[in-house]
Parts: sequence; structure tokens; C-alpha cells
Amino acid sequence: MRTILADNLLDALTANAPLVFGHRGASADAPENTLAAFELAAQHGAHGIELDVHLTRDQQLAVIHNATVDATTNGSGAVAEVSLAQLKELDAGSWFAPEFAGERIPTLDEVFAAVGRRLFVNVEIKSAVPRNELAHAACICKRQMEARVLVSSFDAGILRRLRPLLDVPLGFLCPFVDSAWLDAKRNQQMYAALHPWHASIDSELMRRARESGFMVNAWTVNDSARACQLKKLGVNGIITDQPVAILAALASC
Repeated sequence: MRTILADNLLDALTANAPLVFGHRGASADAPENTLAAFELAAQHGAHGIELDVHLTRDQQLAVIHNATVDATTNGSGAVAEVSLAQLKELDAGSWFAPEFAGERIPTLDEVFAAVGRRLFVNVEIKSAVPRNELAHAACICKRQMEARVLVSSFDAGILRRLRPLLDVPLGFLCPFVDSAWLDAKRNQQMYAALHPWHASIDSELMRRARESGFMVNAWTVNDSARACQLKKLGVNGIITDQPVAILAALASC
């Protein structure tokens, strides 16, 4: 793992690019979005993690990718329709491998407490529901994670509502970046970063993003050769399921 001198995520993305973020943790080797996956990402040398958050029925921030629990637990149903206590009864590890039996769906606060001082955290807000942005702002401030967090979403409305609540960098998730959109957002100081699908990133996109004042963080990169290409293009962050392989590739190119 490379030494990161900055404790501030924006400074680190500038000075130590590209940073490597474990996508839902080290999700190639542990069940995604669990404390086991996040801890493994830290052990593997990742600089940060990317995770997904949904709001439960009782307004708690549950770290899970899908809107339902069916794919990654032994339960079924929508996250928004159950309480945190009900979510905590589910096994979030056995679907991946027997040795992870008993892993639970963590809260965002639990993730911050476990790894927030060792890893930077890219928080992706998944759903536009009432009180969502306020709950995220309260959790980030409670753990004093403002300098170590980047909040991203595919939903520009979520980020727009979060902006006045919290002084953290925002990242706009987008499969592809339209030139007209870049021109329209130039110098608006709304987003610190763009998060495009890695296959859409080329030298022209990087040039236009830089001209418009954006950092660029790529997802989801599991190919070593592509990681080296992105490094040469100048991306600031690489989000991957395989931190070990991508860190090794970047060290050799």
C-alpha cells in the first residue's frame, strides 16, 4: 500500500492519484457491503472503499446495494419496508461462502466506526426518499468524517439537496459524460468529481473534465491493463472489486 500523506480525501485524490477504492469493499473476496469486506479492503492496502446506502423504515442508514435484501441475504423484501432490527436478523454472508456465515448488514455509522479512520469512504446514496440527505449529513457529522468522505449518486437531485446541509465533496455518477452537460456544469462548484463508467473514459473526456474543474473517478475496474491505461490518462480514483490485483498493476506501470 502506498503511503497517503493527506488525511483529507480531496488532497489525497490530487496528490496521490490514482487512489484505489474497494467496490463494496474487497467484494471479489468477501460478501459485498459487509464489515468483513471493508476490513479486507483495508488489509489488502486499498486507500478507500465505496459503499451503497438505503434508508430503512425507521430512518436508519443501511449499507446494502439493492433496494431489496433478496440477493445478498437469507431474507426477502424491500429495505425501506423493514426496521433496522429486522435487517440485523438476516445473514448477509452465507450466500457468498460458508466462512462468512453470520455477517450482518452494517449501518453507515458502524462502517465509519470500524474503518473510517483507516480508509477514505465513497458513500453512494441509492434512493431519493424523504429525510435521506438529512440522515446522511447527520451521520457524517457525528463521526467527524467530513474530510474523509465523498458522497456520490446517479440522482442529481439528491446531491443538490445535500449540498446546503454538508460541506463534503460530491461526485456525480454517470455511465457516459455528455459534452454539453460538462459545459453546462463548468465552474458551478456543485460537484468535485465525475464518476463515469471506466469504458467511457478517454483522453478527450479527461481533457474536458479538467477544463470544467472536475476530478474523475472510474468504476468498476477489474482489469489490470485497463487500470494502467486509466492511470496514464490521469484519473484520480479507481473503484475495483479486486484491490490487491489493481494495486499491484498500478505499482508496475
